Amino acid sequence: MRRVIILGSTGSIGVQALRVIACSTDLMVAGLSCDRNVALLLEQAMSLGVADIAIADEGAAATVNPSLFPELRVRAGRHAAARLVREVEADIVLNSIVGFAGLESTVAAIDSARTLALANKESLVCAGALVTASVERSKVALVPVDSEHSALYQLMASAGLSAVTSVIITASGGPFFGKGRAELASVSCEEALAHPTWSMGRKITVDSATLMNKGLEVIEAHHLFRLPYEAIEVIIHPQSVVHAMVRMVDGALLAHLGVADMRVPIAFALRYPSRGWLDTAPLDLAACGRLEFAQVDELTFPAVHLARAAGAMGDRATCALNAANEVAVAAFLGGALRFMGITEVVEEVLCKSNVGDFGTYEEVESVDMWAREIARHEIEIRR
Repeated sequence: MRRVIILGSTGSIGVQALRVIACSTDLMVAGLSCDRNVALLLEQAMSLGVADIAIADEGAAATVNPSLFPELRVRAGRHAAARLVREVEADIVLNSIVGFAGLESTVAAIDSARTLALANKESLVCAGALVTASVERSKVALVPVDSEHSALYQLMASAGLSAVTSVIITASGGPFFGKGRAELASVSCEEALAHPTWSMGRKITVDSATLMNKGLEVIEAHHLFRLPYEAIEVIIHPQSVVHAMVRMVDGALLAHLGVADMRVPIAFALRYPSRGWLDTAPLDLAACGRLEFAQVDELTFPAVHLARAAGAMGDRATCALNAANEVAVAAFLGGALRFMGITEVVEEVLCKSNVGDFGTYEEVESVDMWAREIARHEIEIRR
């Protein structure tokens, strides 16, 4: 029986992970964490009999009534999730915390020699060199949960790294595929959140609409697979059936296809290196009909280009890019920034960023804070 800690259990990935575990006989939950959705976290903990939880928001944690579940052990505050990882016995940590906040828990999982199922791409975007070096030293397994990187992980393991010349990450194109800059000048939050194929959290759905999610995935793939940026392609595929492809030295192109269901890569990561049954409908190729592919319109959607530029500069720049994007997306969702302003703010911050990688995690935090402050200033002058 594998013991699993789920960080971000009240979010989209966490909820789907619990569905995977519920229909398994070889997985059990050892710990749960959330940001502030205490009601759902307590419901999950009590239904599963999980006594160890973490709540990042101290105000939300203060509302927990101990009499509801006397055995409950609550960790509260910014470092609560990392404490949960370090203090609770587990075999696997699924890190689905959103954003830079998940980095500390990634470090804790590696330091604690847990298998890391990583849905927090920002850990690699912000501190890729440090994280991958820690993984090598600790000799832990890091299994990606993003559908595209899970697909690449499986394809490259099957084909062999030496036989692969480049990889292709697919993007649905989000709700605005085919539109020009003029058409996106006044789009609403509701329009940006109407993703055509995937059901995800608000932040990642906006990232999908700007294509910044694809940009972050390019940086993530660079660190996961030790590939140069020029060997990582992005292509639009609206049907979201082909999740990734690899080009082989002999000219062959191998593809990973599947239904648009995040439980599939989650289950793969939790059971790695084995596979187990999952109650998903098989992919019906005839019903899929035509599969379409198109180039990214980088004039309208510059996020992928910005991510590549940041990657060429190093982790200091990719960390700044991520911080600026998090602040800009939050401002857009709050009505303080127009949609096209998101990548404009990111570009301004990137232009001010330094080059190079980090020596310590404290440096990562410092650059993250600096970039957020610059992003807030850029948003303020646009209001």
